[in-house]
Order: sequence, then structure tokens, then C-alpha cells
Amino acid sequence: MTLKTATRAELETEPEAKRRKPKRRRSTQVQDTPVDRLFMVGVYVLLTTFLLIVLVPLINIVASSFSSPAAVSGGRVFLWPVEFTFRGYEAVLNNEAILAGFGNSLFYAVVGTLVSVALTVMIAYPLSRSELVGRRALIGGVLFTMLFSGGLIPTYMVVRALGMLDTRWAMIIPAAIGAWQVLIAMTFFRSSIPGELYEAAQLDGASDLRFLWSVVLPLSKPLLAVIALMYGIGQWNSYFSALIYLRSEELYPLQLVLRNLLVLNNNAGGTNLAGQIEAQQMADLMKFSLIVVSTVPVMLVYPFVARHFNKGVMLGSVKG
Repeated sequence: MTLKTATRAELETEPEAKRRKPKRRRSTQVQDTPVDRLFMVGVYVLLTTFLLIVLVPLINIVASSFSSPAAVSGGRVFLWPVEFTFRGYEAVLNNEAILAGFGNSLFYAVVGTLVSVALTVMIAYPLSRSELVGRRALIGGVLFTMLFSGGLIPTYMVVRALGMLDTRWAMIIPAAIGAWQVLIAMTFFRSSIPGELYEAAQLDGASDLRFLWSVVLPLSKPLLAVIALMYGIGQWNSYFSALIYLRSEELYPLQLVLRNLLVLNNNAGGTNLAGQIEAQQMADLMKFSLIVVSTVPVMLVYPFVARHFNKGVMLGSVKG
């Protein structure tokens, strides 16, 4: 076999990929034009402006809560405490009504959120099943409540007829279910829980309740985090329901206690001018301290649900 013949035979047996010369790939990176760079600069400027609009008042509130009453009333506090003191927090934490209101709000937020999430799942999951009889009519009923409500007086009469006036249940049951949260949960169950899982669970002999507990809920952590955060914040900030349904001060939530406390402080001091000035300065300081105290629980809880909340903000969106 000659060299020429051997070379030709080797080329015939050589893989096609090796004989081909690699082609030079074209760069797919898009070059930014001056217009694109100018647009991004505008976006960053706009976002920075929004950040400062939100952040500066928060820093001012925190700085004012650590300043002296005279500095707060005189408007001398901006982004740093003036005449640093804990008097505002001492007055807040030494007030038994505030501590009781804090505990009540914590109870309403925790128990109310658990009840609301449980009832929302119990309503939304059956509505997400296409085989449910009367499903369209039930969904229409949920949508109807988003557009029309019974009003304050009929709701008050229902609460009174059920014997819930001046009880803790008056803060939990009337606001236990939100139509918007039901629709979000129903959309999530329909789009994220495959029907094949339900069929496989049926073949294994699992009941609907077992399938919901063992399969659906573990796969719905982002959904549960989102609706729990919605219900929890709503319960923590609840004010009007307590004003309408509660009469006993030991049941007042923190928001109602703060309202009453600030009104009383504004009227304190009697006819003594010095006492009135001092009471007014202390009331101004306590406003900022109370704002910080009332927002700390939400700020402490959010980091634990932020991971799921970031995933759940797109619940119900159209998948590509």
C-alpha cells in the first residue's frame, strides 16, 4: 500500500467531525449603543430617586425615636439623632396598655393567619378541580364578593347575632377569607399541580385529603408564604374592626391602643402651660417610637418568607 493510498484510507476512516475545520463562531453579544447606555443611566437615576423617597423618611423616623422630646418637637432631627436618649422607648415599654395591645396584635396576627390560610386552601383547592360540580357558579360567587359587600351595618348585625361582639373571634372570623387570596391560590393549584400526580395518588389508594396534605401543600410553599404574609400584615394593621366590634380595653390590638394613647397624650397636661408643653413634646417623641415598635415584628418576619415571597409574586402569571 502506497503512502498516498494509506493516507486516503486513513482519511476515509477518520471521523467526519475531526476532518471538518471548526467554524469561527460569531459573537452573539449585542453592543450597547449610546442610546441604550443613556436609557440605563436614566433607569438608575429614577430607581435611586425612588429609593431615597422611601428611605429618607424611614431613617428620619428611627433617628427621631432616639432623640430628645425638645429636639423632635423643634424639628431639629433629620437623619441622625439629636441629644440621644431612650426616653421614647422607655415610655412605650413601661406602658402596660401598649404591652397588652402588642400581645393582642400578636395573637390576632398568628391565629388569624393560621385560620385564614387553612380556610383559603380548603376553598381554593376544590375550586381548582375541574370535576367539581357547580364549580363555575361557586367561582362566580367568590368574584361577586370582590365587587359587592353587605356593608358595615349588616356585617355588624351578623357579628352580633353570632355572639362575637367584644370577643377575640370578632377580629378573626369576619376577615378570615379574602376573595383575592382565594383566586391566587386557585390559579396556583390549577397551573402548578399536575393532574398526573392526582391520578397516581388515586392509584396508590390515597384519598383527596391525603393527597392535599402529603402532595399539594408541600409543593405549595411559595403560595402559602405569600398568602400568609398578606393575611398576617392585614391582621397586624387591623384597626377599624377593633374600633367597631371591641369594647373591652384588654382586647384592644396595638393599633387601637396607639390611637387612644396619642389622643390622651395630646390632651394631657391640664391647665399648667409647662405641663402641656412637656406632654406635647413627649407625645411627639412617642409617635416615632411607637411607629418603630409597631413595625419591628413585620420586619423581623419578612426575611424568613422573602425567599418564598420572591417566587410567589408571579403566582397566576402566564407561563411561556
